[in-house]
Amino acid sequence: MTEVPSSPSSPGVELKSLQLDGCAASADSGIGDVDDLPVPQQIQITNITCDSFKVSWDMDSRGQDRITHYFIDLNKKEDKRCNKFKHMDVPTKLVAKAVPLPMTVRGHWFLSPRTEYTVAAQTAAKKPDGEYSVSPWSEIVEFCTADYSTVHLKQLLQKAEATAGRMLPFTVFYRNQQEEYFQQESLEYRSRDAQCSRMLPSVKDNSGSHGSPISGKLEGIFFSCNTEFNTGKPPQDSPYGPYRFQIQAGRLFNQNTNVYFGDFYCMYTSYHYVILVLAPDGSTGDAFCKGRLPLLDRSHNCFLTCTEEEDGSLSFHHAQDAILEVIYTEPVELSLGTVVQISGHQLRSLSTLNAKKDPSCKICNISVGR
Repeated sequence: MTEVPSSPSSPGVELKSLQLDGCAASADSGIGDVDDLPVPQQIQITNITCDSFKVSWDMDSRGQDRITHYFIDLNKKEDKRCNKFKHMDVPTKLVAKAVPLPMTVRGHWFLSPRTEYTVAAQTAAKKPDGEYSVSPWSEIVEFCTADYSTVHLKQLLQKAEATAGRMLPFTVFYRNQQEEYFQQESLEYRSRDAQCSRMLPSVKDNSGSHGSPISGKLEGIFFSCNTEFNTGKPPQDSPYGPYRFQIQAGRLFNQNTNVYFGDFYCMYTSYHYVILVLAPDGSTGDAFCKGRLPLLDRSHNCFLTCTEEEDGSLSFHHAQDAILEVIYTEPVELSLGTVVQISGHQLRSLSTLNAKKDPSCKICNISVGR
């Protein structure tokens, strides 16, 4: 039996699962005898979050006084025959005591962020022998869960802060690419304006946490700033290409730049990635981040700092124990930096392009769907 927390505007709902031959039954199967109980109609899904939703419906008044329970069939849209939830022993046929609608369905063991689901419902009357009489199933409706809220991102931020380690100085941001990317005549890269010699923002891929609100939405340019502990300089290896654009840190990060926390994840490895967003104050990227991402103090945070010294100069530090992926939200002129060939290897296995987060890692996951 699972207690489902109630929200201020909906009743508390007690849900339990019905085990059906090792796989959750689809919405067109029944439990017990089909009765003349009212069939749920016009199902409405509202108040959708990354791990909860409210459900309500209309139904005829005939037979309402006999209803003791609601059955809810929840399926991932990608496979309606059998559900692929984190815990294979969790079926998706849910039983709720009949309460005034709408009612809240909540639980990270059922729902994942940014995931399409189908829902159907039927009414039921519990008989003295413990079995149920049920109505026919309702129509099937579809909905998609939401991104992480700022509350969830703050939980993820706290986990990231616990792993950041001490701060190391750095002086440049850098971005590795193939040689063709930097050639003026190259037209194959959408993130480059060859004619104007600018790097352009492009939509972030789907790497990292499944619920991160920046994936597939925020436009920016990826930069790195991590340094080697023994040299204090950028590493000579890269998974993205042997040519490196370097730019003085103050060109992108200064007292007019806001820094936001975007994500924290790992890819089945012992080291972790932190995604930060650098957005000039008042820019389009800044407007996107406000209200969606936690804003960090640019001078005092655990990951990336810009501090003004007594002589007016800026000093920069990055976290030692996290691999920082920095997204700058505006175009960057190539003339503001230099392009050099690095001497190391292209470690393609370390690429984070569309990388999937390890859902079992206790360090970088929070208590909502992955």
